Amino acid sequence: MASVHESLYFNPMMTNGVVHANVFGIKDWVTPYKMALLVLLSELGRAGAQLGLLERRRLNRLLLPLLQGPDMPLSRLRKAIEECCSHLASSVHIRLKLMAEGELKDMEQFFDDLSDSFTGTEPEVHKTSVVGLFLRHMILAYNKLSFSQVYKLYTALQQYFQNDDEKKNGTDESDMDLTNTEEIEGKMEKEELDLPLREEEISCSGPLSQKQAEYFLSQQASLLKNDETKALAPASLQKELNNLLKFNPDFAEAHYLSYLNSLRVQDVFSSTHSLLHYFDRLILTGAESKSNGDEGYGRSLRYAALNLAALHCRFGHYQQAELALQEAIRIAQESNDHVCLQHCLSWLYILEQKIFDSCVLLEHSVNKSLHFGLPYLASLGIQSLVQQRAFAGKAANKLMDALKDSDLLHWKHSLSELIDISIAQKTALWRLYGRSTMALQQAQTLLSMNSLEAVNVGVQQNNTESFAVVLCHLAELHAEQGYFAAASEILKHLKERFPPNSQHAQLWMLFDQKIQFERAMNDGRYHIADSLVAGITALNSIEGVYRKAIVLKAQNQMSEAHKLLQKLLIHCQKIKNTEMVISVLLSIAELYWRASCHTIALPVLLQALALSREYSLQYLASETVLNLAFSQLILGIPEQALNILHMAIEPVLAHGAVLDKGCAMFLVAKCQVASAASYTPQKKTEALESAILNLNEAKTYFAKVDCKEQLRDVLYFQARLFHTLGKTQERNKCAMLFRQLHQELPAHGVPLINAFK
Repeated sequence: MASVHESLYFNPMMTNGVVHANVFGIKDWVTPYKMALLVLLSELGRAGAQLGLLERRRLNRLLLPLLQGPDMPLSRLRKAIEECCSHLASSVHIRLKLMAEGELKDMEQFFDDLSDSFTGTEPEVHKTSVVGLFLRHMILAYNKLSFSQVYKLYTALQQYFQNDDEKKNGTDESDMDLTNTEEIEGKMEKEELDLPLREEEISCSGPLSQKQAEYFLSQQASLLKNDETKALAPASLQKELNNLLKFNPDFAEAHYLSYLNSLRVQDVFSSTHSLLHYFDRLILTGAESKSNGDEGYGRSLRYAALNLAALHCRFGHYQQAELALQEAIRIAQESNDHVCLQHCLSWLYILEQKIFDSCVLLEHSVNKSLHFGLPYLASLGIQSLVQQRAFAGKAANKLMDALKDSDLLHWKHSLSELIDISIAQKTALWRLYGRSTMALQQAQTLLSMNSLEAVNVGVQQNNTESFAVVLCHLAELHAEQGYFAAASEILKHLKERFPPNSQHAQLWMLFDQKIQFERAMNDGRYHIADSLVAGITALNSIEGVYRKAIVLKAQNQMSEAHKLLQKLLIHCQKIKNTEMVISVLLSIAELYWRASCHTIALPVLLQALALSREYSLQYLASETVLNLAFSQLILGIPEQALNILHMAIEPVLAHGAVLDKGCAMFLVAKCQVASAASYTPQKKTEALESAILNLNEAKTYFAKVDCKEQLRDVLYFQARLFHTLGKTQERNKCAMLFRQLHQELPAHGVPLINAFK
């Protein structure tokens, strides 16, 4: 089919090595597959009232994807028709067989008879309908052919039918001893035609017409945006695009899809090359100048520079991005293009954010976007502003009010993609503030809502970055509560929805590594946790260094851990990563405890508490208060420690991870026991019994996350308390369980009282 197509149309019209599309003034051409469709339409008109209502509905639904899609083998077309109406499929096959095995005049007569569909007072086909336009295009294209081209088309039809006949006969001979094999293999759901094209279907089809190419490009672009897994694989898609561009190098949309495809695999050279070719083709074909007057060329140039700046920014080439952005701003100012200038302003903020922290440009961009009626850009600006101010420690209630205002814009203008982004951002903000219940609610809201945007080929808009972020948070929330099986199911779903070669795969890869790391640390398998550090570092260097320090601390390599934490602290203070700064300060304080430098740990903890309260990080503030209470316990003032524990225990139990809940209850029990030393005997007994109840609760939490080391410490503490109370049977039971765990785990290395977590 490819040779027929080239000889019929493109080769005669090639001059100076440049292929001219849309030759002879038509947008379509006749191929054997389209002749089979014409036979189908002809037989459909002949059948008339013989077809049942259900069969006619099925055929009508089948026609549109057949007309828009690429050419397919006759066997697959026949199977699709059989699913709708078996006797019509038989009629089409017989009609094609007569035409292919007959003479050339039979094909000529067939095209002459097609025009009868439009005659009469009540024609079978309306001229302006989808089917009518297709018939008229085919008749016009056929009438433009010379005699030699008609003969080549006829021989191509014979080959098209013969290939199907040989395949059918081969299948019958090989399966003649099997029963119902052909029926089983021929079964095909009618919805299959609505699904994206498979690689083998593309490879077997011939060159696409302009309409088929436009449909193919729009379908693949929609899939790349909304559901990348259902699009063709990067190599297969690029192969098909190269085939399109071979016949029509000036097809600008194909160059742009090639640019998007190259971004999937992080190919800097190919993506830049395709992007520049896209805008070059817009200027060469004059598509922009026709719709925009004299400003067409300038418009292409300034948006080309703007897209080039965005491309360089995505790959981290900030200097090149700044130069391209300056060029876009200069051309936009010369043309007085306010829309382009607002886009440039938003990208200028992103570039300057890499250098210094300023929200002046972003505020100006939001105001101007609202003034010029650009709700999409204004909403993105508001959400970026909220994110920047959240990291700067602004009041949480004001930030949520700002997001509420942006949501009004989304619903007013039906910006479903931004609704998803807004909910994902709220999920991340609640996680930042330590409110896991609210984060879980927002995540469930996004997962349960239906997208407003109509997506082609039945694809839901649920494979975007927003859904990846929300699912990752959901997996981590389940893991924190000890539901590791549920977290594994979510991660498995993420791996299926976002394969490793997709754009957003790094999100779930990082969360997967972090969850595995926490499980290994809880279980005391520090060698496994250490092996996971390399993978975390590759995805996020700061997280990797922090977890390396945690492993070193757990292995009692205090000096190496302290050096690493000090370097990380300086770096995080420089880039203003406050959340990590507080976590590092808490780890440094723990190192001081283990080195028996309890007084040195207090200023470090107070600094962490001041930062967490300044930036409204409630959960980190509660965790810092727990550490302060532990410091007071070590310094011999357990009564004061119990008093401040009441400030922090409620948020931890309400929103904290299971491990943190267990540590908090263990600390309460320690403080109760230490305070009971000065009580009367009766009151002391009550305090110790209350401590045992708190230890039971802590033991439940630790068992839920399989934290054997902490379980061992709780059992030891309980055995001592039962011994003090004279409960020999309970003491012996705890001692036996302690011995079992102690044989499994290495020695702690430090006294029990000097370890909080």
